[in-house]
Amino acid sequence: MQPYGVQLSDFYLRMNQAPIGIFDSGIGGLTVAAAIHKAFPQESILYFGDTAHLPYGEKSIDSIQRYALEIADFLLGKGCKMLVIACNTASAAAYDLLKERYGHQVPIVDVISPLVEMIASKKYKKVGVMATKATVRSDVYNKKLHELNPEIEVISLATGLLATMIEEGFFNNDISNAVLHKYLTYPDFEDIEALLLACTHYPLIRPEIEAFYDKKVAVFDSVDAVTEKVRLLLTKYQLLNKSTDNPIQRFFVSDYTQSFEQTTRIFYQKEVHLEVATL
Repeated sequence: MQPYGVQLSDFYLRMNQAPIGIFDSGIGGLTVAAAIHKAFPQESILYFGDTAHLPYGEKSIDSIQRYALEIADFLLGKGCKMLVIACNTASAAAYDLLKERYGHQVPIVDVISPLVEMIASKKYKKVGVMATKATVRSDVYNKKLHELNPEIEVISLATGLLATMIEEGFFNNDISNAVLHKYLTYPDFEDIEALLLACTHYPLIRPEIEAFYDKKVAVFDSVDAVTEKVRLLLTKYQLLNKSTDNPIQRFFVSDYTQSFEQTTRIFYQKEVHLEVATL
């Protein structure tokens, strides 16, 4: 591929019908893929779920970076015009590495930076972050928010039960309410003005969290911010697909189980057929 961000050429005219590549450690990133598909129905999408290595939240940074590089190579080998890292853990561990390696070829969007930029612009004084152990361990939200707003207080909480709970279909019920109550009554969350849901599984439980706070705390996930970032970059580099001719959607995984394919309906809101891809 040619470098992007320079004068428009025939390369870009060919590239605007290429697919957007989206990847996650597994299934949660489908919430991002679904939002992008809804916002840009004319765009083709290739999704990769690294189900052989999930959950990323328990892996080392070196391992996550290696997986991310392999997946990026796979998606770029399929001709993708953009990469979206639809995983907070992978964004924290591998975004800078992917930008260094592939940023001269395609625009790259993570799920952390767009949300951080949006929150920093709102001038909150104290915000909470719910995330996987690996994301909390990286301290990435605290660091990035302080770069933009040194006065903000960031309280992070590892909420390890939530992703598994959601994948098993336990949300909007008594079980999820009990688990969320345990997490949301975390003493250090007292007096937060906003709560960031720093995992792509969590949009599915956002209504429950908003109900818990009864509009007293603003609740944000990364989906809207990422979708807007995708829009800005596709427009900036003139990569928007203006054709409506048969956009494709393909979903790849590194390991397949029938139960996993059935669970994808929770996140993508329609039936998804998974293809196994060897990296």
